[in-house]
Amino acid sequence: MTKNETLYIHLLYIQSMALSMEIEKEIKQKSFKSEYHKLAVNLSFTNSWLNMQYIKVFRSFGISQQQFNVLRILKGQYPNPSSLILIRERMMDKSSNASRLIDKLEAAGYTKRKQCPDNRRKVDITITEKGMKLLEEINPQVDKLKSTLGNLSIEEAKTLNQLLDKLRD
Repeated sequence: MTKNETLYIHLLYIQSMALSMEIEKEIKQKSFKSEYHKLAVNLSFTNSWLNMQYIKVFRSFGISQQQFNVLRILKGQYPNPSSLILIRERMMDKSSNASRLIDKLEAAGYTKRKQCPDNRRKVDITITEKGMKLLEEINPQVDKLKSTLGNLSIEEAKTLNQLLDKLRD
């Protein structure tokens, strides 16, 4: 290992130590019972922080984060219709009431429902042109929020994604 590589590793270590103090500062807590306790608090805090950033954007457009998620699902399926079951399966917030979300989106003109011609018990749900335009307006704001994740390098993002996937296993 070269002298520059060693220096770089030491700088990364020092930087990570400085960053590791942030959660303590944010919630004004001096210590945690364990690193696992700190991780749980840090994940929860970071999730809340990120959600609040998104909520601010969506609120300015008069929709919720869950409604945005439904619109993105419908756009991904477009021009094919989606069933309520498909929407529920793909939603990030599994506790959301998808039927109620669709009702609100339909009332605002962002989605439409139609009885499936092949199965009368099934309802086809599609995004409207108005819903597509709303997503076009929102997406630059969402992309701007995603750029805050640019504080991480691509390698750090990959590592964090792998660790979060491992945590859920």
